[in-house]
Parts: sequence; structure tokens; C-alpha cells
Amino acid sequence: MQWTGSLNPSLIRSTVLTQFSKTLILFRPNFSPRKNPNPIFFSAASSKTLKNHHQRRRKQSSDPMRTAHFSTAVDADMCNATAPSPGVDSSFKRKEHTSRRKQRVETPEGLLRLNLNMCSKHGDLSEALRLYDQALVDSIPLCQYHYNVLLYLCSCSSSATPSTPQEMRSVESVPLSSRLEKGIEIFRRMEINKIVPNEATFTSLARLAAEKEDPDLAFELIKKMQISGILPKLRSYGPALFGFCSKGAAEKAYQVEDHMAKCGVLPEDSEITALIRVSSTTKRGDQVYRLLQKLRALVRQISDSTAKDIEDWFKSDAAEVVGMERWDVKKVREGVKTGGGGWHGQGWLGKGKWNVKRTLIDDNGVCCGCSQSLMSIDIDPLETENFANSMSKFACQNETKANFFRFQDWLNRNGPYDAVIDGANVGLYKQAKFSYSQIKNVVEGIRKLGLSKKMPLIILHSRRLKGDHADTPYNKNLIENWRKSGMLYATPTGSNDDWYWLYAAVSCKSLVITNDEMRDHLFQLLGNSFFPRWKEKHQVRLSLSRRGPQFHMPPPYSTVIQESETGSWHFPTTGTGDEVETPRQWICATRVAVNAKTVPQTQPVKPQLSSIFLEQKSTDAYRDIGNCL
Repeated sequence: MQWTGSLNPSLIRSTVLTQFSKTLILFRPNFSPRKNPNPIFFSAASSKTLKNHHQRRRKQSSDPMRTAHFSTAVDADMCNATAPSPGVDSSFKRKEHTSRRKQRVETPEGLLRLNLNMCSKHGDLSEALRLYDQALVDSIPLCQYHYNVLLYLCSCSSSATPSTPQEMRSVESVPLSSRLEKGIEIFRRMEINKIVPNEATFTSLARLAAEKEDPDLAFELIKKMQISGILPKLRSYGPALFGFCSKGAAEKAYQVEDHMAKCGVLPEDSEITALIRVSSTTKRGDQVYRLLQKLRALVRQISDSTAKDIEDWFKSDAAEVVGMERWDVKKVREGVKTGGGGWHGQGWLGKGKWNVKRTLIDDNGVCCGCSQSLMSIDIDPLETENFANSMSKFACQNETKANFFRFQDWLNRNGPYDAVIDGANVGLYKQAKFSYSQIKNVVEGIRKLGLSKKMPLIILHSRRLKGDHADTPYNKNLIENWRKSGMLYATPTGSNDDWYWLYAAVSCKSLVITNDEMRDHLFQLLGNSFFPRWKEKHQVRLSLSRRGPQFHMPPPYSTVIQESETGSWHFPTTGTGDEVETPRQWICATRVAVNAKTVPQTQPVKPQLSSIFLEQKSTDAYRDIGNCL
């Protein structure tokens, strides 16, 4: 740019002050980008702009001829200061993407989508239907997403929980009959316009059928979904299954269950509970037994609502008369051995009234209600190996492959370890700031108890080994000694140390010392079949006292539904997650009187503590179900 002519110096000062006022807003203490409708974000570019500005002021004072270019340069720099990153290409791409997205939203279809999303968020069906009718009048083309939002609102407005009186009036203003008619009309228009439905479409229609109290129609929709090549989900079966169960149509409910099995959809706690309830109501004791075995294999611990239904069954008259008065004791024992312990699958043993109570299990695995010992169900070593391989794949998908491969190589050279310490969890447990001394005390406690033949492995993120606190002479000496002993591994920057200590514990078949409940998304990726069983047998919890750290070993029994050789049952509830502070409640169900002639007097099996850590043969949870059916 070339300037010709004169320039008023006061205009220059005004321009500079204006630009400075924009820059100073970056340093305003109460500045909040969320509250400011037009915020200026401070970044590396902003800092560079200020530096360039001061340099330009110095040059300006020495070269008056450059004055005319100054305001233009400042303007350009201040525009760059608003960009989140100094890269010109990334800034351009971001602006281009924002522009395209804005164009999409500003189309009639985009505005309709945005408004329907707000209706879905607030459960406002009446407004959504108004938008739908207006779209038909304006000839706005509707896509699959539009139709699915409308069908979703029609199917679940009655179950929504409005947060304001206005939303409550909106939901109540659309009666059930109108919602059903409107839902069918929307689906028919969807077919006329040749919009291909998906799983969400059929699920919403099935919910409409359930509200119409027509589970047969809901089941037919699921079959149509399968014929159309759409794989049903668990939520797709809910309307039909719960509808049949509420009507007491047990046989039809079993048909839905069979269809789920053929499609590879596994039921959860609520679905199995509904089947148990309808079986109990219709006095089908054999089906209750089958479903309890399925609950044991898939759910392991039961919720409070499931516990109530199970208690109701054992207290019912039908439960008293169901069962065998005489049975093959040898066959029952073989069933326990084949199943890996904790169940036999031979049916109800004995007859008579049941004694049902809520109770606790002591530290030795003995029921405080009936004095029977629970069993420790072993884990197949092949399952452990497969689980370690699967976890390695998950970790490589979520971590930098080179970093995790480097750790695996290090572990192969320095391992195996008998115990692994989650350093971050232990170092921060009940501490205001990270404590290296607490990790040291835990290491010493592990050695004193003989839990590890060699020094345990400490996994710590690299950022824990830097900074003023880590550089104190005492802590620096501790860290250096751990490094020299080969018992410390520092995970690299940007990594999640949970992957590292968990993989080390699984691959080394060792104990892991941590109070982490392992409930976040990382552990959910590992599934609900093997991981809870492994965690139960390998996690050592920690508590602190004046005598030092106290270790709470894995229980000498499996926290899973168990059926004894004498026909009694024990059901663990879900609990609070912290069994150290609040012991888990169990449901104990035993016959009041058992014919002594039919049951041999055998001593209950008390598993040894060492069996917790030795992984022997076991069967898979899904094979358990197959043996029951």
C-alpha cells in the first residue's frame, strides 16, 4: 500500500489509542469469553502483535515517512490477534469451515433442524408439530433426521420430565390419541417421500405401539426391521418385551427373548427382571430358575428393584412347591465342577418354604445368615491372555502406538511384577498435594506383607516427576532410587497412565494397588464380561491409619450370584462401590427344612486365599447360559 498526501497526526494518535483499547481488553480481570457476545481471544498471536506494535512505535519515531502505514499495519495485526492459532492456513480453514456451517444452518432445512433440536431438548411436542405443519406449507424438504426427531417426540413426550410450567403445559396439550395419530401420519409421509427409515425410526414406532398397549404391533415392527436389514438394538425390544410382561403374556415375552438371542442382543438387568416377574406371576418355576441362571451369567450383581422381585418370588406359594425331593448328588457335584464353581444348573433342589433375608458376608466368605461358605470362581488363563491382547489394541487406538510399544518392550525386559501401584491414585489419596512419601510407605507395606517377591512396579505420569515439589532433595532421592531399582515407569506426555498400570497388572497376572473404582469411559471400553471378574480378584484397596497403610485384599469368594450344592441361593446387590466403608448387602435364600436323607452331610468348601491369585480353568459366561437352557 502506498500513501500519497498528508495525514493529520491527531488522527494517527486516535487510531493507535483505539487499537490499544481493543488490545487492553485482553487483560481485563473480569473478562469472560462466554459473557462477551463478541470476544477477542488472547493467544500467541496476540503476544506477538504487542511485541510488533512496540517495535513499530520505535521505528515510527525515527522514520516519520512510515507514519501513514502505521494504522493499516496495526489493523492487520489486530485482526490476526483474534485467531486462536498463529498459523495462517489453519485460521483460513477454520473460517472457511465456520462459513460453510453457517450457510447450512441458515438454509430452511438447517433452521428447521435447529428448531426441532430445541423442541427435543425441552420435550416441546406441540411446537415441533407446529414447525412440521409449517414446513409442509412452505414445501421445505424433510430428511431422515427431521422425521426421527418428530417420531421421537411423539413416542416419548408422556415420559418426558419438563423443567418449566410452560413445557409441562406443552406436553399436556397433546393428548395420547393425537400423538399416536400424528406419529402414524408422519411415518406414512416418510414412506411417501421415500425416506429410508433406520433403527431409531422403528424404535420410536415401537414405543408408539407400546403406548397404544399393542405389544404385538411393536414386535412386528422389530421383525420388519430385521427383514429390512436393520440390526435391532436392546432399546428396540423394550416396548414389545415390557408390554407383554405387563400384560402377563409370558409365552410371547419368551418369544421376544428368543428373537433377541438370534439377533445377538443380550438383555440387561431390567429386561431379565421383567421376565422373572412375569414368570413368577404366572407360577412358572422352571422359567424363573432358567432366568436366575441367566441373571447370574450376564449381570452378576442385582439392583434394588431386581432384589425386591427376587424376594417376592422366594416368598411366594409357587416357590414352596417347585423343586425335586430327591436328586442325584453326584450329578450336582459334577455340575458345580463343570461350571467352574458357584452353580450346578440341575434345577430347584428340595421343597418347602424359603427363608429369605438380607445379610452380609464375612471376611472369610461365610454368609452371616445361613453360615454357608461362598465359592471363589476361577478365571481361565486363556481368557486373561485374550483380555490382555484386546486391551493392548484398545490402548494403541487411544495412545500413541510408539509410546505404548516402548512400554510393552520395557515390561518384557524388566517384568514380570507381582504387584503394580497406581502411583497417581496412591500419591493423592487423602492428601492435599501429591505425596511421594505415601507411595514409599505403600511399597514398604507391600514388602512387609509378602505380597510381592520383588519390588513392585510404580506407574507415574512424567509430569509428576517434574516441578518444585519433585525437585526437593528428599523426593528427588526417592525418584532416583526407584529408577535405579527398575520399579518406576514414567508415562510420556499426553498419555493416560491408566492404560499402562492396568495393562501391566493384567499381562503380569499381578495385584494392582489402587482405590480407583474403574468406572469411567476407559474401563467401559473393556466390557462387562471379563473385566469385573478380573478386577474382583486382583484389586487391592488402600486405607490409612496411624499404623500406616492398610491393605484390603480381594475377597476369598466371588461377588456373583451363587447356587450351592444344597440348593440355597445368594444374591449380591450392587452396593455403593466402597465395600471398605459400607459392606455390600446380600440376599440369602435357603429352605427352612431340607430332607437330610436326600442331601449328604458334607463340609462346605472354603477356598484358600492363594486361589484368589491363581487363575485356573473356567468356562465362559455365555457357555454358562447355554448349559442352563
